[in-house]
Amino acid sequence: MEKGISLVELLIVVGLMTILFFGIFGAYQLGMFVIGLSSRKTMATQIALGELEKIKNLPYLSVGTTDATLPFAKGILAPRETKILNGIEFQIERKIKFISDEADGLGSEDSCNLDYKRVQIIVSFGGRFSGKVELTSDISPKNSIEEVQACEENPVGILRVQVFDALGNMIESPLIEIYNPQDNSLVDFATPSDGKHDFPLSPGEYRILVSKNGYSNERTYSNDEVAIPEKPDPQISENEVEQISFSIDKLSSMKIKTLTTWTQDYFSDTFLNESKISEKNNITIFDGKAELSTTSEGYYSEGNLISIEISPQNLIEWGEFSFSDEEPLGTSIKYQILYPSSTEWILIPDSDLPGNSLGFDESPVDLSFLSTTTYPRIKLKANFSTQNNSLTPSLFDWQVSFRTSNPIPISNVSFDFRGEKIIGKDAEENPVYKFSTTTQTDSSGQIQIQNLEWDIYHFSNFKKDSQSLELATSSPEHPISLSPDTNLDVSFYLEAQNSLLVSVQNSETLEPVFSAKVTILAENFEETEYTNEKGQAIFIPLSSQNYSISVEAQGYTATSTNVFVSGKTTKVVKILQIE
Repeated sequence: MEKGISLVELLIVVGLMTILFFGIFGAYQLGMFVIGLSSRKTMATQIALGELEKIKNLPYLSVGTTDATLPFAKGILAPRETKILNGIEFQIERKIKFISDEADGLGSEDSCNLDYKRVQIIVSFGGRFSGKVELTSDISPKNSIEEVQACEENPVGILRVQVFDALGNMIESPLIEIYNPQDNSLVDFATPSDGKHDFPLSPGEYRILVSKNGYSNERTYSNDEVAIPEKPDPQISENEVEQISFSIDKLSSMKIKTLTTWTQDYFSDTFLNESKISEKNNITIFDGKAELSTTSEGYYSEGNLISIEISPQNLIEWGEFSFSDEEPLGTSIKYQILYPSSTEWILIPDSDLPGNSLGFDESPVDLSFLSTTTYPRIKLKANFSTQNNSLTPSLFDWQVSFRTSNPIPISNVSFDFRGEKIIGKDAEENPVYKFSTTTQTDSSGQIQIQNLEWDIYHFSNFKKDSQSLELATSSPEHPISLSPDTNLDVSFYLEAQNSLLVSVQNSETLEPVFSAKVTILAENFEETEYTNEKGQAIFIPLSSQNYSISVEAQGYTATSTNVFVSGKTTKVVKILQIE
């Protein structure tokens, strides 16, 4: 009994045959393309060679195109022509340019600055197999008489252009473009590998533009553009050499940040664990509170608790010490501030912190007058006591604020900035800067500025919401020096006479609340900012007056409060998390 072919087997065979067919067909198509393109290039090359041979047999003075002006040679040839060969249309383009060779001198040193002609033939073809062929050949005069006759028919001067980088090294292959300033038409261009080029030009005025991909550019200017140009459009005179130099280099960028000169930071503990406790005696930490420990007879009569070291970096000023506790009748907690001596932690003397020896029992305690030089580090101490062994005081949280020079971003700050390089002066002899602009940082207080030329940059007129901010300092130092091929981070530290820093905290944990919406209002004034990862929002600059504050955050109960702003004002707003 014969076994038939199943449908699956048939599909596999068909699939393999299809793959094989398309592979062969693709190879066939590629082969036909290569053959077709090669055939057309061969014909184009034959046409180009024929053109060159025809031109070499012409009289030297006739070698040129009918529409040419210096530095291109004028002659009897059409600049463009169409030719059909084997049914294929070819476009022929002829470019014939005078060359000045400095080997036999330039300007008045040479009896004729048009030493020979460079012929370029471009033959292109379109259709499915499109492409082009370019051939170049130099044609010299048969004798000095022909050379002199060429110069007599074409009065010429030489424009010598040199291009350097910021260190004075020659730039490899810059693009040098020569324009007619009357109609802005392109006269000639070159990309010399050694960074310099001699252009034979008819007497007259020209505009020069020098550039290179990824580099700055430089150009000349007319008196119509700039009253007194630093680098005016050059005037070419017959049999003279006009030399001009340009400086370009790799472009750079700056990442600019606008920041405050200070911020308010905090040490806090809500006693969820003992991670922020350095020492305790007869004290128990549990369930978000600290209390006296118990014995078989009840609570200990006294105990104490000491925090870990609080040593802020870049400390400017201590703020205040605050706490939240509960003291049943007959119990108390007294708070003290310690600092390190050479051997141990001891009490800050009353001469520097009045009342510290007896202990504080009212919150908050002002620490702002403490010397940050004498007391750059502190610890908190809580002394618990009870007169009834069935009762204990409870400490729920404590917190110390302090001001540091660690900045926070200021959003949406506009500013002016310019370089020192000038393109000339105006009619009143005021400088006309090559680069000058106004821009603004984004909501995160930064902006990336690309494609900047090496220069020294000046920044001014810092504003937020049309109100001025003062530049306190910058990093690096202002004005900003920018080198070629550099990505530079620049930080501007700004100040105002009045500002408000709002810190939003979870009321239970004292942890910062991120992305809380903070709105402040006063008469004819309203502004909204969102808190950063430290739970802070800065409002700067402000007028000295009362403001209402409203705070909203997802998962929290909205709250509001008031504050009077004068100088560098801070406000802590605690919001309740919704269970």
